[in-house]
Amino acid sequence: MAVDDSSAVVWLSGVLEPADHDRVRDALLARLGDRPGPIVVDVSGLRSAGPTVDRLLAEVRRTVRDWPAADLLVVDPAGTVSGELAVHATRDGATAALARTPMAAVLTEELAPAVGAARRARELVTDGCARWGVPELAEPACIAVTELVNNVVAHAATPMTLRLAPAGGTLHVAVRDHSRQQPRYAGLAPLTSAGGRGLLLIDTVARRWGSTLLPDGKVIWCVLHTEDESSWHHD
Repeated sequence: MAVDDSSAVVWLSGVLEPADHDRVRDALLARLGDRPGPIVVDVSGLRSAGPTVDRLLAEVRRTVRDWPAADLLVVDPAGTVSGELAVHATRDGATAALARTPMAAVLTEELAPAVGAARRARELVTDGCARWGVPELAEPACIAVTELVNNVVAHAATPMTLRLAPAGGTLHVAVRDHSRQQPRYAGLAPLTSAGGRGLLLIDTVARRWGSTLLPDGKVIWCVLHTEDESSWHHD
């Protein structure tokens, strides 16, 4: 696998064996976690592309479908990749499709694991919700992003990347850190509990949320829907 750090293109070449699945999947997820927007995966250099490649790319696409603005575009001149993927015959066709992606509707910020990180995250969320015409999601999204960021500050203690993007009537929020310690959600916490409520709050305000391990960390993400806002927006 070859990566051009100056572009969104990743090349797969040679023979992709089943034993390579996890390594290549993790590399693609890391690439998607480290840059905003979709990536282009060029499989024209593979000596054979078939079910193994289909399964790999489909799995990666399903994994990132709720990340902010993340997706895969595939370059496959031979037409051997099928299924749910967006396949293009040429790299020019894929990069043209990539250029049509509304990347203006993505906000990204690097945050240190320090006091004030959650406040800056809330500012970014509030600005994004106003910019994208979903101000009703600002309050629940601020609740969610506060918990996502504070989780990194308290447990991972690594630099983090906050990313958010709209999609229809939804807002997608993700925080990427550099710790492989997964968050644990055990459901409702006892009223006498002094902590453990962060994931409960995220689970309450978000329609979906989850955590994806990367080779050097993880992405924790959540999706909020405008139709759910009536429970959280107060006049």
